[in-house]
Amino acid sequence: MSQKLSCWQCGNLLENVIFPMSRREDCSVCNADQHVCKMCREFDGRNGCNEPSAEDVTDTEKANFCDYFSPSEQVFAIKTQKKGNAEAQLAALFGDEAEVQSSNHEHSLTPAELAERKLRDMLGG
Repeated sequence: MSQKLSCWQCGNLLENVIFPMSRREDCSVCNADQHVCKMCREFDGRNGCNEPSAEDVTDTEKANFCDYFSPSEQVFAIKTQKKGNAEAQLAALFGDEAEVQSSNHEHSLTPAELAERKLRDMLGG
């Protein structure tokens, strides 16, 4: 199985993942567990798990023993897209259209470039 998975928390490309994914799988960058509800195709942030036979999990960000776990390739992309949409709506609400346009460009930057830009903006340089 050749899937390109990204960490659900930081977006780092997960390499050398053996399938089925182990409960102990974690991200080499942020050390977040990967066999978690938030990484699963069946997880819906609003209603929890869409799999009717799955047991309830109290912490959706911690590794679990769910037999229905199926890793999703798009978790981080969806998370980033939702954040961008929310920021655009907030900027539009306050009339900051320039912020909306710049947020679209920020998606093409690497996390390091984005962090550097935010730091420079904060420090005025």
